[in-house]
Amino acid sequence: MAVSDYNNFYARLTQTKLSHWLETLPAAMREWEQQSQHGDFKKWQRTIALLPELTANDIDITNAVRIGTIDEASDNDRARMNGLLKQLMPWRKGPFSLFGLDIDTEWRSDWKWDRVAPHLANLQGRSVLDIGCGSGYHLWRMLGAGAELAVGIDPGQLFVSQFRAIRRFVPETLAQNIELLPLGIEQMPKLSAFDTVFSMGVLYHRRSPIDFLQQCIDQLRPGGELVLETLVVDGGINTVLVPGERYAQMPNVWFIPSSAALVHWLERLGMVNVRVVDECVTSLEEQRATAWMENQSLADFLDTNDRSKTIEGYPAPKRAVIIAERK
Repeated sequence: MAVSDYNNFYARLTQTKLSHWLETLPAAMREWEQQSQHGDFKKWQRTIALLPELTANDIDITNAVRIGTIDEASDNDRARMNGLLKQLMPWRKGPFSLFGLDIDTEWRSDWKWDRVAPHLANLQGRSVLDIGCGSGYHLWRMLGAGAELAVGIDPGQLFVSQFRAIRRFVPETLAQNIELLPLGIEQMPKLSAFDTVFSMGVLYHRRSPIDFLQQCIDQLRPGGELVLETLVVDGGINTVLVPGERYAQMPNVWFIPSSAALVHWLERLGMVNVRVVDECVTSLEEQRATAWMENQSLADFLDTNDRSKTIEGYPAPKRAVIIAERK
């Protein structure tokens, strides 16, 4: 994959209110290209190039992410896809269905979407940004909900590869409206242009959560909507858990606030109409090991004698969805 692979996306941006991003984006992508020519990335790109040359006619991204039907590919095609796509493991966010081949990912990201979607502003015709989007599952669902342009950013090279593997099977008329850029939020200028910004499963990985929330807000147009999904703990506006070296075996968890604290933080940052629309404890059915993610998963990270706690003794993962608007 080269920077030139993004030329179509640059052309697409010229047709939108995000066109000013082109003042900085090509340079950021050239810098990424210089840094990506090592490790497994080239191997993953060769793997993707070996996938069958198929373009789906029957696509459902409204109720799932289903690209093609079983009748649109041969058994040999599916066997080839299965072998090649398993070289891109672990698959964490999904699930995906490709011509009858089911990629059963660690997370049931469709369950998260079902909790988020009923509370969103109408996405019809909107430009959306998903910060820390992983393999891009929710980008497809955003398009299916009517978004005009769905852009994800995530520096993970495996996630970029998984996204490209899925997108190669859709027609250009659809592919031109969805892109995953291998960037972090630190590389984003203050665009103030997206209609909706999503951050799902990122905040607790940030050393400076207030700064991160401001970076998310800086991408929104006035009146735009921020959708924040993250780990929370029970408590009031001053309750924040700062775990030790690990939380549920994750080494990079810094701050887990209560939902009330998150609302307080967002209001301090000037956001309005801030509300908590969902809270739920993560179940062993929503996050688990599968044939497509064979590493340890949530069941291994909880106290075997008390599933309400992590193995470190902290409250078990509980997640909330908070929605707010920029003035």
